[in-house]
Order: sequence, then C-alpha cells, then structure tokens
Amino acid sequence: MIQIAQYQDGRIELQEVPVPTPPPGGVLVRVAHSVISLGTEKMKVEQAKMNLFQKAKARPDQVRKVLETARNLGWRNALEKVRNRLASPTPMGYSAAGIVTQVDSGNSRFRVGDVVACGGAECAFHAEYIAVPDFLAAPVPKPVPTWQAAYTTLTSIALQAVRQTEPKLGERVLVMGQGLVGLLITNLLKLSGARVMAVDLIPNRRGFAEAMGAEKTVILGEQNLSDEVRLWTDGYGVDSVVICTASQSNTPIEQAAEACRDRGRIVDVGITKIELPWRLFAEKELDFRFSRSYGPGRYDASYEWGGQDYPIGYVRWTEQRNFQACLHLMAGNQLNLAAITTKRVPFRDALEVYKDLAAGTSEIGIVLEYAAAIPSEISSILSTKAEIKAEKSEVPKATRVPAPIRHLDIIGAGNFARTMLLPHLKGQIDFGTVVNATALSANHVKTKFGFENASTNPSDSFNNAGPRAVIISTRHNQHAPLVMAALKANRDIFVEKPICLTVTELLEIDQAYAASKSSIQVGFNRRFAPASAMLQKLLAGAVGPKSISYRVNAGKLDPQHWFANISESGGRVLGETCHYFDYFCFLFQSRPVRIFAQPIWPLVGKQDYPDSITAQVEFADGSSGQLTYSAVGDPSYPKESFTLLASGLVAEVNNFLELQVWRGRKHTKTSLNSKGHPEQMAAWLRFLKGETNHPFPYESSRPSMALTFAAVRSIQEGRSVEVAL
Repeated sequence: MIQIAQYQDGRIELQEVPVPTPPPGGVLVRVAHSVISLGTEKMKVEQAKMNLFQKAKARPDQVRKVLETARNLGWRNALEKVRNRLASPTPMGYSAAGIVTQVDSGNSRFRVGDVVACGGAECAFHAEYIAVPDFLAAPVPKPVPTWQAAYTTLTSIALQAVRQTEPKLGERVLVMGQGLVGLLITNLLKLSGARVMAVDLIPNRRGFAEAMGAEKTVILGEQNLSDEVRLWTDGYGVDSVVICTASQSNTPIEQAAEACRDRGRIVDVGITKIELPWRLFAEKELDFRFSRSYGPGRYDASYEWGGQDYPIGYVRWTEQRNFQACLHLMAGNQLNLAAITTKRVPFRDALEVYKDLAAGTSEIGIVLEYAAAIPSEISSILSTKAEIKAEKSEVPKATRVPAPIRHLDIIGAGNFARTMLLPHLKGQIDFGTVVNATALSANHVKTKFGFENASTNPSDSFNNAGPRAVIISTRHNQHAPLVMAALKANRDIFVEKPICLTVTELLEIDQAYAASKSSIQVGFNRRFAPASAMLQKLLAGAVGPKSISYRVNAGKLDPQHWFANISESGGRVLGETCHYFDYFCFLFQSRPVRIFAQPIWPLVGKQDYPDSITAQVEFADGSSGQLTYSAVGDPSYPKESFTLLASGLVAEVNNFLELQVWRGRKHTKTSLNSKGHPEQMAAWLRFLKGETNHPFPYESSRPSMALTFAAVRSIQEGRSVEVAL
C-alpha cells in the first residue's frame, strides 16, 4: 500500500509499505477519504525544515530528553538516538473515513464492509489502509458520504472546544482564528444557539465565517477589534472567547481578555503563546480553560487502545461519543462542510498539496480521495493468528546449535532496537523480515538495515522456512504470545525483558520451551556489561555471602508514555525491576529463596499501582540484595548506582560507566562505556554461528522472573514471600 511519510529534513514522500495489522480489538480500514489538517500539518512541515538549533528552540522538552539520555548512557548513545530519530520517517494525518476490511477477534461492534470514521494521530494516517482501535472508529450513518465523514476527528476537536465553552442560548461568543477548526467551532456555536463574532487576519476568511454562521466578522488590520466588540455587545463585552490561533505572540490572549465581559470565559484550542496578564484577569475574574483534543479519553491508552470505556453517568461526552454526535449532525445536514471544502485531490497527487502548504496555500478544507479497489495480494497478509499448543517433549536441550543460523528476523523494531540491538548485528548475519506495528516504520527499518522483507504481521516471520533466529522487542504484553509462537516455529529467540507478565504465561512458556528445539535468551543486558565481567572475576576469590545495595533513580514516568499503560507494560515492577533482580541472581550465582517488597509511594487516586518500591531478597547461600527503585528522586543524581560488599571487597558502580573497587587497602577507579547491549548481542551471535555454547539459556533467566512475581505478591500481601522456582 501507499502512505505519506515525512522526514525531519523536510522531505515528504509517498512510500510503498506493508499493509498494517488490526490492533487487539480493532479493525483494518481501507481508506476512502482523509482530510489534511492545515494548521497541524503545516506546523509539522515547517518544523521539519528547521535546522537543529531551531528544532531545539521549538522543542525544549526533546532537548531535555537528549541530555538525560546522555547522562545515563553517554553522549555516543545519545547522539545515535538523535540520529535515529531524525532519520526515521513519521506519518501524517489523523482524520479519515473508509470501509472495514478486517476485524480483530476481540471486536464486537464492527463487521467487514462497515463504513467508519477514524481518528488518531497514532493510526488514522494518510494511507491506503489504516489499523485503528475500537474507540477511535465510529460507524457512519448511511446518509453521510465518506468525504464528509473524514472530517469527524476535526469536527470533534471543535465540538470539545464548544463543550468547554458551555455556551448558553443567546450568549455572544468571539472565535479568534477562522482556520479549519475555528470555522467548525463557529458552525457548532451557531447550532448551540450562541451568537458568534469571528476574527481573523485574512480578508477572504470573511465569506467562509459567514457561511458557517458568524453574525459578524472582524478582519484585524482593517477593523478595530475593541471598538467592534464594544458596539456588538452594548459595551459589556463577550460572554466567551475561543482562541484558535497559532501564534508566538501573546497578543491573542490579551485581546481575548480585553474583549471578555466581567467573569467571562476563555477557551484555548490552538497552540499559541499564553501569558495571562494578572491585573486584567484578576479584575475581571476570568475563567481560562484548555480544550483537550477530541474529548475525554484522548491520551488515555487504557481507553483508546485498551477499550476501557468511561461510564456515561460520569463522563457524558467521551471522544467516541463526540465522534457519534458529529456524525449525527452530518446526517442531519447541520454542518456546512461543503462551504469549507475548497479542494478534493487524488491521494497520489498529495505531494503537490504539501508543496502548496509550505508555500502558504489559501485553501481551507483539503480532502484526499483514494482508489476504491482492494488489492488481491493482501489476502495472504490478512491471516488469523495461529493457535499455539504446548506438547511435552523428552528431548534434552542442546547447548549449541546443530548448524549455524544464518537468518535473523525481528518483531518490534522501535527506537530501542534500532539503537541498542540491530547496529551490533548488522553485516554479521543476514537480516530477513522486520515486523513493526506501523507499516511506515517497518519499511524504514527494512531500508535502513537491509532487511529482505517488511511486515506488520508477526506470522510473516514465523512462516519463513529453514532455521532462523528472531528478536522480540515489542511492548511487554506481546512478549509471551510471541515467544510461544516462536517456540512452536522452532526459532532461536532473543526476547527483551520481561519475558512475560503473569505466572500463568511463565508456566505456558515452560511447557512450550520443553516441547521445542529452540533456545531463549532474555535481554538482561547488565549481565554482559564490562563492569559485570570485572566484578565476576573479583567475586571468584571472595568467600562467603555477599550483599548488594542497588539504587535506581528511575525518575517520573511520562503519563503519555506507553510504559504508563499497565496493561501493555505490566508496570514498572514487572517491566523494570526484573532487571535488577536478575543482576542479583547473576552476581551471587545462588538461588533466591525469599523476598519482602513494599511500595514507597501511596497507591491511591490516579497512581493505583506501584512505581516506587524497596525490596529485600534472601539467597540460599546467605547473600542478600536490597533494591530501592524510586520515581521521585532528583534527576541530577545517577540513574543507577550500587554498592557491593564481599569478603575483603567493596565495589561501587555508577551507571555502568564507572567502577570503583576497594580491595587490599587499595582503591582503583575504572571508566567504562557500556551497559552490556553490544556485548550481549556479540555473545548471542557467536552462539548462532555455532562457535560457543549458549551464553545465557532460559534456565538461567527463569529464576529472575519467578523472583519478580514473588515481589509483586509480597507487595499485594504485605509480607515476605518464598520464591517458587
């Protein structure tokens, strides 16, 4: 299929990419129409053409992330991450409509052939096919053509702004900015019974504003806004202002405050500079609000991707219900979309539209039109998941591969895999199929690293013939099913931690592993770090029990990051602390027998699962490990540090970049540069080539997961728990 791809150097291309796979509970949609959001997409085009200094100035939040990465991983890895990010294409578009061609087995709302409106910057791209979760799709009423339904997401943004404004019948509302969203807000305010004054800088917007229901239109530079508001409101000021501008100036905010009556309301929709003049806002006691995209549910992964709806008695208008309300208005011909649709362009000619956009087009609503035919070749791609059954096997595990493995596939090639895994394997083994959730990124990785094929369906990897290895680096909730599918296909597996999220999954993997001829290596990379190798040699001469105090200054988790969605990540205890529990097992080379763990932050309100814990682990040989994993420490402190004590030995490690040792009354300091990713990849590669035994077999990684599950149980039960291996 064809999809629009944008690069950070300003290039925009039409790329041939794999057809995506429906997400759990979602649908695959053949797009009929999509709408270009002029404001948002023009901003993306302009930012892509900026130099690095301009990009940094425009996105200081990204600069902070780079500095944090450099502090924890070193400048080389940080710069490589930046290069990967800049070289990676990004999709465009977030408002579309089309026909359902495949439905995931977990979906009960849609059927093949249904016409749906789709939203979401994470999925509703300008592409011939899109894979959309349940709540980001809405059924289109029969009277509504798909070119109108494609406006649903943009109209929902406008509707949410109107809901935040709370207009009453007869109130006077000022709408600043008559771009696409501003015009839709004007239309919806008129439908709500409000009287609308529209404001813009561009004279030809007057006709559009009046067509959408504006009672009066003011063109700044030609008319004085203050005088016009005074005349229109009998000197009182408007009841509300909706700001739809995109400006680096604070002028729109100041104009809005001046235009408001006493105790009026201002609602911001556009990405604009906001500094609230205290005296003016306080004297009038103005109410300032933001409007969050399509409505409640937006940016909540458990709602959008997990399908967890909000009860209607508590949240009347979610983004899904806003979608439905907008489509109902379209069905009743109450939205004047024809008046603002200034261009309808074949999808294959979209690049010309973006050239005009960069040059400063005068268009308002641009609709992209797609071909109607469904390519016959996608029938093989749209396959159902194979059933996985475990069978008992009495065949003992081999420590070496019977013959060298020459082909490697990867499932989940995000920025981590592209930065920390694949570069260490490139050119040393043949890359076969890359599978990624989004078609555009799969195609990018295929081109960047020289894979033979790109896909969005993991089955395409498992269906390849012959001995092959596979890397599984997806989100955590997909690890166990993919590991079991890979075991059934007799693949030699490298899976990022954690290998699974439940005890049941661990037992199922046990059975599948016993019935398979495959090997499994879990991505506990710290075992392979240079500092770890040095410590292992030091500990070989230390008798008796050891102890370690491991401190992880993890930092506050971004609520928009997928890791904050516990159904996908398992939370920080399962998804992160397993790393450090495994490191205890590695250093002590002893069986964990008991653990006591407790949260160190209240599990109430929005934070109802632990992201900061302390744990004490007892080992069979008397060794002990103490872990403090905290999300509340100061970010200037190292992310990872630990102190190891053994007979006649003290060692301290900071971020695996520095090792200090006190032994025989002497102190040494060693600078290092790796947390073990390249070393682990190199060790696994030697195994795949048949040169060495398996460096870290499944039997060695399993105790770490059992220990992690025991930690979760200890937190739940508030007591020490024995580790069941």
